[in-house]
Amino acid sequence: MQPLSKQQTFLLILFLVLVWGINWPLSKYALHYMPPVLFSGVRTLLGGLLLLTAAVPRYSRLNFRQTWFIYVISAVVNVVLYYGLQTIGIQYLPAGLFSAIVFLQPVLVGLFSWLWLGELMNGLKLTGLVLGFAGVAVISSGASGTTGHISVAGILLALGSALSWALGTIYVKKSSSRVDNLWLVTLQLIIGGSFMTGLGSLTESWSEVEWNGKFIASLLFISIFVIALGWLVFYKLMDSGEASKVASFTFLIPLVAILIGTMFLHEPFTYTLLIGLLLVLGSIYLVNRPRRLSVLPGS
Repeated sequence: MQPLSKQQTFLLILFLVLVWGINWPLSKYALHYMPPVLFSGVRTLLGGLLLLTAAVPRYSRLNFRQTWFIYVISAVVNVVLYYGLQTIGIQYLPAGLFSAIVFLQPVLVGLFSWLWLGELMNGLKLTGLVLGFAGVAVISSGASGTTGHISVAGILLALGSALSWALGTIYVKKSSSRVDNLWLVTLQLIIGGSFMTGLGSLTESWSEVEWNGKFIASLLFISIFVIALGWLVFYKLMDSGEASKVASFTFLIPLVAILIGTMFLHEPFTYTLLIGLLLVLGSIYLVNRPRRLSVLPGS
């Protein structure tokens, strides 16, 4: 696969950080109009169907009979578990706080990519990953301190979402040479979205959905930019670089989520955001700075 230039990488990361940061408060807003499981299913299914129009001309690259299990596993971890736990759990915590906990994912990706992908792990990168998580933890502590209580259920759901996303990222990275990226994103969204929509239809009521202009606009933005294009960009970045380095930039996403939540959802903003930002930026610098150090045993 042709590597990305530095400018292309920067633009794709910028796009991903912005749209995935906006996703958290926008999803919390949309949940006022649609039950959580139905919303999780509809937004991913819609994103998959939109991508299907672009994937069909590449039918020769599908190889479904040989690779169907890759699409199914990816759908389970990256859609059913990740989005399912996320959509339910975000109701229990502020959007910024919930997203901050989910972004334990870059640390997990760094560790898993060392263990299972054979990526180098040195003291600099490990320090950077820990520093990034510390920044996210600072942001979380500041946000939770203003809510008056911490929901245990919300924290567990956020941690489950982080783990499923990390495992899904490593699995896709490991399997990427066997499948076409466009078909992978399309089918994981259609399979996972169909399951979640069906589950929501059984456990929730369509009559609770409030169809109005603002909700439809939010749903379309999430389906097109966050779900369909977001996953394509994420996998493109993963295929073009080290998983741990790309994942380190996603530490910035909770900061965007908190800023958006503060401006539009009137969620609290504290000085801890600045401290967290400095730690996260330091983390990204350390993880991506080229430096020769002795690697840890087993790397």
